[in-house]
Amino acid sequence: MLSQSNKENMVKRIVITGISRGLGYAMAEQFIHQGHTVYGCVRSEIAVEKLRQQFGSPHDFAVVDVTNEQQVQTWAQHLLSQYQPPDLLINNAAIINYLAPLWEVPTEEFSQLIDINIKGVFHVIRHFVPAMVANKHGIIVNFSSGWGRSTSPEVAPYCASKWAIEGLTRSLAQELPPGMAAVPLNPGIINTDMLQIGFGKEAADYPSASEWVKKAVPFILQLQPTDNGVPVSVPE
Repeated sequence: MLSQSNKENMVKRIVITGISRGLGYAMAEQFIHQGHTVYGCVRSEIAVEKLRQQFGSPHDFAVVDVTNEQQVQTWAQHLLSQYQPPDLLINNAAIINYLAPLWEVPTEEFSQLIDINIKGVFHVIRHFVPAMVANKHGIIVNFSSGWGRSTSPEVAPYCASKWAIEGLTRSLAQELPPGMAAVPLNPGIINTDMLQIGFGKEAADYPSASEWVKKAVPFILQLQPTDNGVPVSVPE
């Protein structure tokens, strides 16, 4: 049997953005169920209170808008002042545009998508990764998409953001010290609110987040420094 100290060493500290619903919530729930500690953020105070009531200590949840760098900085400072740097940093928060030809996408909608899907990831990396680099330890998982490696009509803004995440992540990987990794992760096609925007009724043909997470969480947990810079996909 494992000693108590070995059990504690196996517990991972996991930071996840966008955990109020969909893949973020499913991952948080599963990580916690497996005994790991989750530090998560959402934009809604109501959602944070629900998470605190459901999961409690030692998990830590905060109201953070990832597009606001000051909020991200404050959140990171709060966590890093109380806990060790994360073993896993998962940039999950993202939105998709409503289907339309690119020239018909409203400017505000395009800007918001870029702010969340690209700048939000940058803000989180900027304020968490230096502490991880100092320890030369930790895996950074930036959620990409099948549409980060291919394209379809009427989702050009989303495709652009996820192609950007692929390039950003692979470049970041070349900057990290040995012992760390940054990977762009294609989660696959999952029936979430976002997929319903893109796929309509056909979204129901795909696995739910609660089904997906049974494969996704073990896959994410086994990522190693040797995966640095490698585009990966959750097995189907």
